Amino acid sequence: MPRYFVAYVAALAVLAVLDALWLGAVAKDFYRGQIGPLMAEQVRFGVAACFYLLYIVGVVVFAVVPALAAESVTRALMLGALFGFFAYMTYDLTNLATLRGWSWQVTLTDIAWGSFVSAVAAGAGCAAALRFGR
Repeated sequence: MPRYFVAYVAALAVLAVLDALWLGAVAKDFYRGQIGPLMAEQVRFGVAACFYLLYIVGVVVFAVVPALAAESVTRALMLGALFGFFAYMTYDLTNLATLRGWSWQVTLTDIAWGSFVSAVAAGAGCAAALRFGR
């Protein structure tokens, strides 16, 4: 399979699984306790799907592609963490600046999570592309 397609699918799968665990189990009560009144009653799955499908394009373009050029999963991890940091930081600091009830705790936790999950997704995408892509 083409290497960028392999990278995309692997990164998407990893991000989706990890984020489902994080949001659905690990940090569910944390977010509800911190920003419960701001949360929708039902998840808008179509919007969520758009986010995941498009966010992974960014992970692949800005983290995986340069890492594949260097044939370095470590580089994918580092670039993925940076991409996640800046993407989540933009979202969280904007919310902190504009939304009543958005806390520093949510901001810092979310930025750390975004950095971590983006790094792991990029690393997985790069590793899969190096192993299975052509």
